[in-house]
Amino acid sequence: MSDKYHHGDLRNALIEEGIKMINTSGEDSLSMRKLAEKCGVSMAAPYAHFKNKEEMINAIKKYVEDAFSDYLENSINRQDDIEKQIIELGNAYVCFFIDNPEYFTFLFSRGYVHLNLDYNSDEDNFKPYRILKDLCKCYFNEKKSELSEHDKELDIIRIWASVQGVTSIIFMKNVKWSRDWKSEIVNILK
Repeated sequence: MSDKYHHGDLRNALIEEGIKMINTSGEDSLSMRKLAEKCGVSMAAPYAHFKNKEEMINAIKKYVEDAFSDYLENSINRQDDIEKQIIELGNAYVCFFIDNPEYFTFLFSRGYVHLNLDYNSDEDNFKPYRILKDLCKCYFNEKKSELSEHDKELDIIRIWASVQGVTSIIFMKNVKWSRDWKSEIVNILK
């Protein structure tokens, strides 16, 4: 039986095991039978939560995106000042993945994240990016209304690139740093 499975929370246990399976061997390796075995339940139990493998993969994507989004929103809700909210969002972005490295691998190594970086795009982007973009738009309205739309767009991309880049560096296999990333992230993202 999986250490993570607790009675009444089989759906989330299946999702967490599914993330591990996909990260280790790819989407093709995902098997409802193997997941049931990992969680110590009957072969039919996963089908009470997911019709098929495709539905499960979609549920995993939503689960990770929602967890990440909630974490980001909670971080900015603790601040009243818009500039502090942006800093907190950057810190939270990196810290979320330090605490959940399997989610970073899942999201960014499989092409599950879709973005349209155009400033006025209404396309249904990756929710964490929309949170960043909406927060930046509020910041621009309050503090930098004179900036052109193009400059605003570039600033959002710079912020996204900074947090995504630092997070990627943390997970590179041959990168070593003697300092604690979590305690230094504020200094890095200044």
